[in-house]
Order: sequence, then C-alpha cells, then structure tokens
Amino acid sequence: MDFDLPLIWAAIIAFAVLAYVVLDGFDLGVGILFPLFPEKHDRDVMMNSVAPVWDGNETWLVLGGGGLMAVFPLAYATVLPALYAPIIAMLIGLIFRGVAFEYRWRTKRAEFLWNWAFAGGSMLAAFAQGIALGALVQGIPVENRAYAGSWWDWLTPFSIVTGIAIVVGYALLGATWLVMKTHGDLADRARTIALRCCFATVGAMGVVSLWTPFLEPVYLQRWFGWPTAIFSVIVPLLVLGCLYLLIKGIRDRYDAQPFVAALGLFLLGYIGIGISFYPYMVPPSLTIWEAAAPPESLAFLLAGALVLVPIVLAYTGYAYWVFRGKVDPEEGYH
Repeated sequence: MDFDLPLIWAAIIAFAVLAYVVLDGFDLGVGILFPLFPEKHDRDVMMNSVAPVWDGNETWLVLGGGGLMAVFPLAYATVLPALYAPIIAMLIGLIFRGVAFEYRWRTKRAEFLWNWAFAGGSMLAAFAQGIALGALVQGIPVENRAYAGSWWDWLTPFSIVTGIAIVVGYALLGATWLVMKTHGDLADRARTIALRCCFATVGAMGVVSLWTPFLEPVYLQRWFGWPTAIFSVIVPLLVLGCLYLLIKGIRDRYDAQPFVAALGLFLLGYIGIGISFYPYMVPPSLTIWEAAAPPESLAFLLAGALVLVPIVLAYTGYAYWVFRGKVDPEEGYH
C-alpha cells in the first residue's frame, strides 16, 4: 500500500502549528492582559497560572518550524525570506517574555522592567505571528523556486488586520484561561475582559474571512464555488455556536466552558485557513507535493515522528494533569 507521504507530513505540521497556537496562545494572552492588572499579587498569580506549562507549549513551535525545514525545504526556503522581519520580531518577543519568567521573581528594584518585558514580549510575539499569517494568506510570489517579492511585501493593511486579530484572539484565550485557573476578583475581572474580547475576536474573524476570498482567485473559488461553498454556511454557524457557548459560560460563571469555546473559535478559524490553502503549501505558488522533500527523506523522518509526537503529547498531557485545577494564590508554582 502506497502512502501519500507529503500529505501525511502536511497534516502533522498542521497539527503541530495548531497545537502551538491553542496552547501558547493562552499564555501569550496572559502576558497581553498584564497591563490591565496593575496589582503585584494579581500579576504573580497570572504568571503562576502558566509557569508550569509555557515552555512546554513552545515545543510545538519547534516541531512545526523544524518539520517544515526538514520535510518541505522548498517551502521553508521561500517562506523564510518573505517573512524574515516578522519571524525575527516574534523570536525577540518570545525571548523577552521567556527571560522575564526567570528574572521577575529575582528582583524588586527592576521588577517593573520585567513586567514590561513579559507584557511587551507577549504582544510583540502575538502581533508578529498575525502579521506572518496575513502575509502568508495574501500570497508569496515564487519564481524559479525562489522568493520573488520585496523586503516589505509582508507589511500590508491585510497583514496588520490579521496581526491585530491574533492579539485580540490571544487576549480572549488568556482571559478565559484566567477564568478557569483563578479565584475571586481576578477571575471576575477576567470574565469581564473575556466578554469584551469574544465580540472583538468574532468581529475580527468576520473581517478577515470576508477579506480573504478577494485576495486570490483560488480562495474565491474555494469559498463560493460548489460544493465547497457549503463550508461558507457551516463554518459561520459553528462560530456563532461557539460564541453562544462562550457568552453563556461567562454569564453562568462556568470555569472551563468559556476556555473550551474560545479554543473552538480558534479551531474553526484554523480549519477555514486550511480550506483556503489546500492543496498549497505556499499559496498560490507551491503545492504540498511540489514543496516536499524526496520520498526517502519523508519516510525516514516519519519513523522518528511516530515516536517523537506521541512522547510530546504524553508529557504535555501529564503536565496539564499534574497542574490541573485553580492556582493557589498563596503558594504558586515558582
């Protein structure tokens, strides 16, 4: 039996990127919300809520980026030059917030600097991810198997809108995470923020979704041609269903339902991107099969992935299980 190895690997990398977005999204969101909680005690609890899992969440970014380089080298070689600036900005943001986790607890005099490093790094990383996503969605020109655009092609009104959308969406994930993991006044304020962010997130999703089909003819055909046009009805209805569950969970003071519903919004947005992209790895120039490495390389790497990915899933699940429940505001994890 022959396996479509490029398609299998595209699914693995898509899963890794989705895992990164939904897992690291909420801890970036906690950092984005940091300026809205000026009290030191609240900020301590917020950082403690993500301290046990934040670095493990970024494993999926390494798997997605490393997998892209190894399995789809042509896609990697064209996407990276097109997105150097936002990718470097994202990495700088992740470095600042990662260092802030370690140094904020060890200083009193300079604590405000690390507070800003944590918040600013989170915002920068989220915005840069949104910019990169927008630049990828709007298309990357490729000629003779190389990037054919200019240095500033990534910076457009559409990519700025997607950057803002990701920041707002991550703030929603962060707020619903705090609802699930904290007590008292902190959780109540997080509910208020989540209620505002959910409308802003769905509004941003609507703007991006209406804009996307007019960026490339293939997107327009995909979303309004038959039979794929059925997704243009199903996906928005599911988004409204998630929004209803999110609002109901907040107003009925459920702990986990708002977070799960927010994850549902991100999952539906990701599915929408996947529907638009398929079968392209770098739209509208390179398909999955054109960008893939030789079959021998794909098979060799797949053998390793079949061992590695379950291990990553296992220790990720174990970490969340060990640190389940609400954060103790008096003890924490640091």
